[in-house]
Amino acid sequence: MSEALLRLQGLVRIYKSGAETLTVLNGASLSLARGEIVALVAPSGAGKSTLLHLAGLLEKPDGGQVIIDGREAGALSDAARTALRLRHIGFVYQFHHLLAEFTALENIALPQMIAGVGEGAARRRAMELLEKFGLAPRAAHLPGKLSGGEKQRVAIARALANRPSLLLADEPTGNLDLATANIVFEELLRVVRGENTAALIATHNPELAARMDRQVSLRGGRLV
Repeated sequence: MSEALLRLQGLVRIYKSGAETLTVLNGASLSLARGEIVALVAPSGAGKSTLLHLAGLLEKPDGGQVIIDGREAGALSDAARTALRLRHIGFVYQFHHLLAEFTALENIALPQMIAGVGEGAARRRAMELLEKFGLAPRAAHLPGKLSGGEKQRVAIARALANRPSLLLADEPTGNLDLATANIVFEELLRVVRGENTAALIATHNPELAARMDRQVSLRGGRLV
């Protein structure tokens, strides 16, 4: 395995509500190599989403470091953090969050165009990903005309559109029935491995977790 693409070192995250404090993460550390797919398995409320938000630079830790591709994000300005996130990180959530007024192809092309890719190249990349996920015949369909599984595959393709080196997924098949979840998950693993993307995928499904390269769990605010 190659050098670490993502390193989380001693992350601490504390939430305050009035006089009460809740320590969600208390020294969580993880190293994720390029091309490695890791399952994050923990019960609801253990801090999976918080950890993913910190790894994805959506929140700042109260302690510890987030190092992506050798750069310590805590030392960066907000603009630099945004640029690092745009260039290196793709997100997949439990709900697809597709833009209802745009086709499947357009939903995948738009993030690329926002990143400065020309429309023609963005549309070609979008179609390439739709083909990888078996959705080429659905390219011109609006989200309202897609099934739940198809919507989530488009969302995964959108997260991979800018060729991120790191994919973060928070229960990406949690809203799907078991049979559809298995199909979508197999396609996710196949495409992510084909793109040589490092991936940290939160799931409560032990069968899905077992298909990944290794598993980590959150206990007492730490990764084990």
